[in-house]
Amino acid sequence: MRIIISPAKKMNNETDMAHKTYPVFIDDAEQIFQTLKSKKYQELKKIWKCNDKIATENMERLKHTEIRKNLIPALLAYEGIQYQYMKPGVFTDDEWNYVNKHLRILSGLYGVLKPLDGIVPYRLEMQAKLQVEGEKNLYDFWGERLHDQIYSETDLVIDLASNEYSQCIRNGLKPRQSYIECVFAVRDDEGKLKVKATWAKMARGEMVRYMAANNCQTIEDLKGFTGMGYIYNDQESDGERLVFIKGSAGM
Repeated sequence: MRIIISPAKKMNNETDMAHKTYPVFIDDAEQIFQTLKSKKYQELKKIWKCNDKIATENMERLKHTEIRKNLIPALLAYEGIQYQYMKPGVFTDDEWNYVNKHLRILSGLYGVLKPLDGIVPYRLEMQAKLQVEGEKNLYDFWGERLHDQIYSETDLVIDLASNEYSQCIRNGLKPRQSYIECVFAVRDDEGKLKVKATWAKMARGEMVRYMAANNCQTIEDLKGFTGMGYIYNDQESDGERLVFIKGSAGM
């Protein structure tokens, strides 16, 4: 089993914990990083889709950063909502061992990351229109390599990522490769299921923490999750989705 999650824009550059490994695609990441460094301010601002303050901060960071120095563990580097609710800073040794084996972070810069891979703070979304090595964007640059890397480790993927990143894995599915999406939804006034983005990010973080704390190894193990009031609903679920509904009776 491998769990895939998205990275976060907000990043931390300080931690007392040392990284253990280097990203499997570190050479490709360096290519992308050098491509970014070669860009002018207005080009970077367009790629990053941000305001002047953020663009200036990130351009300065680019100038003074080397991709193989001053590294911090990937899971502690990201500070978005999913990571805040995951709370890796308080993981036990057993929980760290679990996530380092089972959890993978998808990244526009690094491709695939283990939690204890060393990385530097950066800003680059997978959907950014950055041309690298003649490819028109990062999806084309990475191709099916992220899918192939994940499925070289397992035949079952649990999707706790956003579509921007999960499509890198899902679009290359082959026979006998299992792929299960976890959906965190609420019912609207008409009884239809709706996914509220912020709540879903929170729940994805709590789901990773639940899996690590309970050493989840099978799809069945995930169904006991009740974080934030979400309850597994068998009727809405199928062979490709585990649906958790906030306040649902689970039937």
